[in-house]
Amino acid sequence: MHPKKFGMWLFLASVVMLFAALTSGYIVRQAEGNWLYFELPQIFYSTTIVILLSSVTMQWTYFAARRGENRTARIMLWATAVLGLMFLVGQWKGWWIDMANAGVHLVGNPSGSFVIVLVCLHGAHLVSAVVFVGIVLASATKAKSGPWNAAQLEMCATYWHFLGGLWLLLFVFLLLNR
Repeated sequence: MHPKKFGMWLFLASVVMLFAALTSGYIVRQAEGNWLYFELPQIFYSTTIVILLSSVTMQWTYFAARRGENRTARIMLWATAVLGLMFLVGQWKGWWIDMANAGVHLVGNPSGSFVIVLVCLHGAHLVSAVVFVGIVLASATKAKSGPWNAAQLEMCATYWHFLGGLWLLLFVFLLLNR
């Protein structure tokens, strides 16, 4: 296995453990009482569709690059980055505007604190993924006619799909345990 891929898989394992610990803590703390129940912002349904579409464009990028269709791959990688940014903007609106207007804040009731910490951590990871997409895009721009860095693109796609799956799990978790 490529050493960088191995490092990425170790990183993903640590992210899984982090979110498993936070969601476990959420469930334990919720059982203690003094818990504010609230509806998730409607924009989260839209951002979930956006993150799913971004996984489609990322996979399209991967397949196009493997076929040597560099122009298509670059366009789809740009689309992935734009969709990632749209997801982040939607999440920001949902957490910092819609939830604040509903009286859910970082400080106060532990339910709001847990939810905001979960989403901010996921958002921070997604910011790093958008940066990673930018690095792959810069690399692809340099190699306009030649092959892409296959390991780099595969790692980027894996990380992107991982974060999309993580959001789906968090979203369902929050829907069931709010």
